[in-house]
Amino acid sequence: MDQLSIPLPRLEARGREDFMVSPSNATALRLVETWPDWPEGRLALIGPAGAGKSHLAAIWAEEAGARILPCAALSADEAPQLATAPLVLEDCDRGCDETALFHLLNACAAAGRGLLLTGRTPPATWRVALPDLASRLSATTPAAIEDPDDTLLSVVLLKLFSDRQLQVKPALIGYLLPRMERSFAAASALVDRLDRASLARGVPINGALARELLEG
Repeated sequence: MDQLSIPLPRLEARGREDFMVSPSNATALRLVETWPDWPEGRLALIGPAGAGKSHLAAIWAEEAGARILPCAALSADEAPQLATAPLVLEDCDRGCDETALFHLLNACAAAGRGLLLTGRTPPATWRVALPDLASRLSATTPAAIEDPDDTLLSVVLLKLFSDRQLQVKPALIGYLLPRMERSFAAASALVDRLDRASLARGVPINGALARELLEG
């Protein structure tokens, strides 16, 4: 019989020491660390959902003293003020006020402030209607985080469990790796599924529970 469960709060670790470097994200990290020498003062950090874009952006924001803002919240009126300091603009590929983004790119370039854009795909592929904005986005250097290798995926799984205040044995990670989809999103979904099953059944997250969910 399923038990009444009280999920613990998630404590997402976003410090530099929590960012695991592997071949899949090393190039992106190196490009981010070249600030303030980014071409035109801006960089586009791109990668699949859950790849660690927000984590790496938060690291840069801490070092640069930058504000973090969702692109969807951007307005043309505030672009000049935002350009007075470094800025992270997140999820730029999911739609925004194109005029506002165009003015912000120009204002940041004129002010010499760092602008870090994040998205899932290269900025040259973002669907925008303004030709001048499309031209500037196409000229923005992309820093890509690729799909994870085994080393990074192992650390991602451990971090996802840790963010939920869950401690698991390394053997469980070794069991999960060859049986899961090779993506950050799949890792997040798998940890969530295991956590929910553990809470509902009142059992620990271990190999037996994983086998039941994945092979049952």
